[in-house]
Amino acid sequence: MSKPARFLDAEGTGIKTRYDDFVAIHMNQTLTVHGTANFLSWHRYLVWTYENALRDECGYPGYQPYWNWAKYALDPINSPLFDGSSTSMSGNGAYEAHNCTDALGTGVNCIPPGIGGGCVESGPFAGITINLGPVAPTLAEPEEIAVTNMFDWNPRCLKRDISPWVSSQWTTDQNITDVINQNLNIVDFQYNLQGGDFSTGDYGVHAGGHYTLGGADPGGDIFVSPGDPVFWLHHAAIDRTWWIWQNQDPVTRTSALGGTITMYNSPASRNGTLEDILDMGVNGPSSAIGPVMSTIGLTGGPLCYIYV
Repeated sequence: MSKPARFLDAEGTGIKTRYDDFVAIHMNQTLTVHGTANFLSWHRYLVWTYENALRDECGYPGYQPYWNWAKYALDPINSPLFDGSSTSMSGNGAYEAHNCTDALGTGVNCIPPGIGGGCVESGPFAGITINLGPVAPTLAEPEEIAVTNMFDWNPRCLKRDISPWVSSQWTTDQNITDVINQNLNIVDFQYNLQGGDFSTGDYGVHAGGHYTLGGADPGGDIFVSPGDPVFWLHHAAIDRTWWIWQNQDPVTRTSALGGTITMYNSPASRNGTLEDILDMGVNGPSSAIGPVMSTIGLTGGPLCYIYV
């Protein structure tokens, strides 16, 4: 997190570090990589690109872990992921009074305030500086004001309000197996994975994982969510869920693509294709969607991994 940014126009912005490069590429493409045909493939490729940067630039000898949501869905605060130990992804935020979080923007299933909400004070990421955002904050606090310009510098702490209320309802084994087994085509699968009909209060597994952080800044901001390092474990788990779904019928599903190139087709746009480009900016080479559809190179791409 201390390496300088590669972003060519970073001067005068909040893009200060190499880590910020990854946050910035997500911010810049948020409206064209969520609720879209490329949602799964773009995030798969982003996580793979980030993993390569950890190895090639930071000397990390391992592999990208995933968040086993269901294992700790009933008590995420005391899980090895969030217990604040030296091997965790840091703990909950300090207690800070706040109202419920209207994470879905519909007024339905507002997340009850938990025992956190403030700055993370334990574990490896205690004291890190979040440089970018917020752009679309969800946890209602007076200081959570959206920046005027997308890449403005706004240094602040990492906050969390870890929510068993969310995780116990939307990230259980039943939630995961249902989204895999009950959706036989890619359009239904990715729609329900992402949350389905937010107006009914359904978070789905994707939003459920993000909002296990309680909507706190930056994890609860759709633009700046990679600012919380647990983002990478969460999206590795999303990728694993897609991988499992693909492997139920690899002949049909390895190259199954559906949806358009705008968020929930607003404004209306063309369908996505396997030739559409996944742009990683300064973080790595771009790729067409097609080669990234297989994690073991069946579609001619560079990926070579499986999940356990």
